[in-house]
Amino acid sequence: MTANPQVRSGQPIIRGTRITVWDILGWLAGGLTEAAILQDYPELTADDIKAALQFAYQLKDKVSQ
Repeated sequence: MTANPQVRSGQPIIRGTRITVWDILGWLAGGLTEAAILQDYPELTADDIKAALQFAYQLKDKVSQ
């Protein structure tokens, strides 16, 4: 995960891509499977999807405080 104010308005992205954590969460919430995401976005790995989920999970602790 990286964030750069000049890429996608500083949103957290998967390093080396312009794909945000929120893109991945939205695709999963919309019903896409991990396999479908990886087929549509070959620059991603299964570990990238897991990292996005972990990032969101950790963010929930900051929101609930």
